Amino acid sequence: MLNHNRMTDKQFPRRTLLRGLGVTLTLPLLQRDAEAGANTLTAPKRMVCVANPLGFVPNAFFPTQSGRLDRLPPLLQPLDRLKSEFSIFSNLDHGVSGGHQSAHTFLSGIRDSESAEWDSRNQSVDQLAAELAGDQTRFPSIVASVGRNSDELECRMSWTRTGVNIPPISEAPILFDTLFRADNPQERKAKRKAFAQHASILDVVRQQARSLNSKLGSVDRRKLEEYLTSVRSVEKRLRMSDEWIDRAKPEVPLKRPTLGQSFTQRLPLFYELIRLALMTDSTRVATLSVPGNLPVADLGLQGNYHAFSHHGKSETALKQLMVIEQFQMVELGKFLQAMKDTEQPGGGSLLDHTMVLAGSGMGNASSHSNKNLPILLAGGGLGNGQHHVMPETAGRRIPLCNLYTTMLERFSGTQQKPFSRATGTIDLTRHAAKSQPIADEATNPS
Repeated sequence: MLNHNRMTDKQFPRRTLLRGLGVTLTLPLLQRDAEAGANTLTAPKRMVCVANPLGFVPNAFFPTQSGRLDRLPPLLQPLDRLKSEFSIFSNLDHGVSGGHQSAHTFLSGIRDSESAEWDSRNQSVDQLAAELAGDQTRFPSIVASVGRNSDELECRMSWTRTGVNIPPISEAPILFDTLFRADNPQERKAKRKAFAQHASILDVVRQQARSLNSKLGSVDRRKLEEYLTSVRSVEKRLRMSDEWIDRAKPEVPLKRPTLGQSFTQRLPLFYELIRLALMTDSTRVATLSVPGNLPVADLGLQGNYHAFSHHGKSETALKQLMVIEQFQMVELGKFLQAMKDTEQPGGGSLLDHTMVLAGSGMGNASSHSNKNLPILLAGGGLGNGQHHVMPETAGRRIPLCNLYTTMLERFSGTQQKPFSRATGTIDLTRHAAKSQPIADEATNPS
C-alpha cells in the first residue's frame, strides 16, 4: 500500500525552525501540494482518540434533533462556541455485548478474547493509522492515560496488529521526557547498544523459527507466521528508533511537569502535551484514556465514578456523575479550542488537519449496554456541525467501524479496505441535513 506521507522530491528536505524568546519550535514536516501549485503547503493529517470506559449519560449527550447542531444537550454545552467544529453520531456501535468486559473494543470493534478469529486480530484504528503514517515521525503513536492505577475499568484502548494491548504512559513527566527531553551522549550510546542487542536476539529467533517451519503442520505454521510478523514489526520499530537517536528533539515552551498533581491538573496537562507533540510533528497519532477509577475527590465529590455510573436514574447519583462528565467535556473543549488556535504554516489550524475522536466503548453504563456508543468527531476538515442519526432498526444499522474506515481514508488520502467489522464507509455529506426532530427523521443506510 502506498504511503502518502513518504518523502518525495516535492517535499522540503529539512524542517523549518522558529526561533524567538529563547525557544526553538520544530515545525511539522510539510509537503508541497503538486495539484494546488508549487508554492502551496499542506500539513500532514493527524488523529487523536480520547475515551473513558463508562460512557456518558445518553440523554445528556445526544441532541434531540438530527441535522445541523443547534440546541446542544447539557454535556455538549461547554462546546457551544465550537459546534461548527464537531459532529455527533447516534446509533453507531460494534454489535458486541458484555458491558464492562467489552468496553475495550472501542477502537478495535473486536473483543480481545475473539481476536484470533479475525485476520487483523483486534488491531485498533489508532495503531493502523500509525502504520499508515509510516516512519515520518519519531514516534509512530502516543498512548497515554490520565489514570495511575490499572484496574478492570481501564480503557485498554490501543491494540497492535498481533492483538497485544499497548500499556499507556500514565505519568506526565515520563511523557514529557519521552517527547522533549534531549538524551545526553551516554544515554544515546546505551540506547544504540540496546537496539543492537535486541536486533541480535531477533536474528536468533528468526533462524530458529526457520528450522521449525518444515516440521510443523498447517495450523502451527500459521501461528508461527503470526509470530514472525510480530518479530518483523519489532525489528521495524527498532530500526526506526535507531535512526532517530542522533536527531535533536524539539524544544517547547512548557516546563517539565512534576509528580503528585491532582486529576484536575493532569487531564489538561496531558492534552497540552499531545497538542505540542502534534505541533512539533513528534507524532501524528495519539490516544488518551480517562480511567474509571479516577479520584472523584479532586472534583469535590465523595464516592466512586463507577458507582455513580450505575445511577439507576437516581437524581443524587446522576448529579454527581454529571460533574465528572462535564469536567471531561470542558477539558475536551479547551483542547479543541487550543488546537483551533494553533495555526499551521501551510494555512489552517492544527484542528483543521487533525481528526479528534472522543467517546467510549460503553453506551449506557447504568444498564451495562454497549449499544449506541457516544461518538463525537471533531476537526479534520470533515464538514462538521452535524448530528448524524444513523439507522436504528435491526438489519439496517451501520457499524461504527464504517466511520473508522472513513477516518482512515481521510488520514491516509487513499482508499482503505474495510476496517475490522466495517461493511464500507459513511458518506458524511449524505447524512448532513437541516435541524429537525429525530422523530421525524427518515434514516437510510449509507
